[in-house]
Amino acid sequence: MKLFTSRYQRFQPAQGAPVRTTVGAPRYQLPYDLAGYARLLAPSYNMLKLDEQPYRHIYVERLESAGLDAIQAELADIADQAEDERLVLLCFCDLSVPPPNAWCHRRMFADWWQEKTDEDVPELAERPAPPAPTLFDY
Repeated sequence: MKLFTSRYQRFQPAQGAPVRTTVGAPRYQLPYDLAGYARLLAPSYNMLKLDEQPYRHIYVERLESAGLDAIQAELADIADQAEDERLVLLCFCDLSVPPPNAWCHRRMFADWWQEKTDEDVPELAERPAPPAPTLFDY
């Protein structure tokens, strides 16, 4: 299983199976179907109003409490049902905003996962820009 992170608005179906990691589902129509809901990765409603440091502390405690084995099992079940080993963990946060607001639970999870498994969880980039035209393009 290979994990990635991204935003609901940026996800493209060719990237893998889209997985909800948010407390609430998007209130707008997605142009794709979600492959599953990773409940163990979602923050609580109460956490949504916290600043980064208390949020991080509580979120990591939640991950630790759930445990690596349970989280791996939940993600493996989603991958099996989706028939795709590439899971893209989605939320609403736009990480392109300037600090101090450029943080998100999906990247906190990615750091925690890498620490526990030594597996990188890359953030998927925006859609690639088309190549720049060259002198010889027709």
